[in-house]
Amino acid sequence: MAAGILLLALLALPAALPRGAERRCFCQVTGYLDDCTCDVETIDAFNNYKLFPRLNELLESDYFRYYKVNLQKPCPFWDDSSHCGMRDCAVQPCPSDEVPDGIRSGSYKYSEEANNLAEECEEAKRLGAVDDSLSTETRQAVLQWTQHDDSSDSFCEADDIHSPDAEYVDLLLNPERYTGYKGPDAWKIWNSIYEENCFKPQNVKRPLASGRGDDGGQMFYKWLKGVCVEKRAFYRLISGLHASINIHLSARYLLQDTWSEKKWGPNVTEFQQRFDEVLTRGEGPRRLKNLYFLYLIELRALSKVLPFFERPDFQLYTGNKSQDAETKHLLLEILHLAKSFPLHFDENSFFAGNKKEAAKLKEEFRLHFKNISKIMDCVGCFKCRLWGKLQTQGLGTALKILFSENLIEKIPESGPSYGFQLTRQEIVALFNAFGRVSTSVKELENFRNILQNMR
Repeated sequence: MAAGILLLALLALPAALPRGAERRCFCQVTGYLDDCTCDVETIDAFNNYKLFPRLNELLESDYFRYYKVNLQKPCPFWDDSSHCGMRDCAVQPCPSDEVPDGIRSGSYKYSEEANNLAEECEEAKRLGAVDDSLSTETRQAVLQWTQHDDSSDSFCEADDIHSPDAEYVDLLLNPERYTGYKGPDAWKIWNSIYEENCFKPQNVKRPLASGRGDDGGQMFYKWLKGVCVEKRAFYRLISGLHASINIHLSARYLLQDTWSEKKWGPNVTEFQQRFDEVLTRGEGPRRLKNLYFLYLIELRALSKVLPFFERPDFQLYTGNKSQDAETKHLLLEILHLAKSFPLHFDENSFFAGNKKEAAKLKEEFRLHFKNISKIMDCVGCFKCRLWGKLQTQGLGTALKILFSENLIEKIPESGPSYGFQLTRQEIVALFNAFGRVSTSVKELENFRNILQNMR
């Protein structure tokens, strides 16, 4: 089977590839990354041979494979009722009886105890007072949860999972891959993200932007180099996410579609069109380096959030006690592995200096990212919308973790975590989003090998 897919991948190549195709995609994707002390080779070895296999196993568990999402929300920015009519754009929701009881009953919290506490909290909010029938510990938690803190500042526009339109989706049955969704509609999404939400002045031309004169990106990269590290990081995160999605689409491309079967596999031509140094006029390698930057940011968040998951009271609750214990054991193994990474990104450079200016910049950062999460409801392909919403929520959760370090450090070893909370939705999105980035790094190794074999 694998040999057949490889043959189809090779058949998807153009008749005559330029010499040095592998070198043209990857020669600049090596060594140290900008704004980091880490190098590409260290990430490749750590991800591909240590973390990726364990993470894949975790994401196949019941707790992490089911994600509740509302794909019917209207686009908040422009009138657009058009939806992709191709069958590969469709998302197959789960019948309710296929979702584990614990997930359906808990809905969005991470344990029986926390779910009950959340329900009591919501009831208290509705009544406008704390119910005297609650325990002292619960009353204290309810009061503290309602206070404003850094952790409550969400970076994403989260779906209302209690909406009648919200449905559970089995992510394993709805994989991210090429759907045929492209052209003006897809371009409009990314153009809105880059032009309106990445802090870029209108007079600075983005490299390869459609319908504009191109100066080889000189003005853009001069601007990018001159802005503060936070705004530069914001652009690199979005570019890295874009690159990661394009790698998934190139790696799981529809190579054969007949009445009897479909075959998906790597399309090297598609990959080169997006990342070859010559074909992209130098942009491809930069995009791939931004992917590695995104990897470091999300990996750092996993290393920081370990105390939240290490608490004995914390459960990945599905209702299957033995399976839940195994899943938590694997989760902690992955988090300890993430913590052991030798060259973590140092987020202390973010929002440093004058406290008032730093707070203002942080709020701008948060609102810009939240706006991008809203744009995902404008994606016309439902499968693309699903994975776009999940990956932006996952990255938003990673940012929430990084900017809540003081709250995480105060988490007690047992009992409610009070100041810092993660919903089940955030947990599932965080790990699946990092799983997508980890898969992209692994797929780069596959594309590198294919291109080397074509010499």
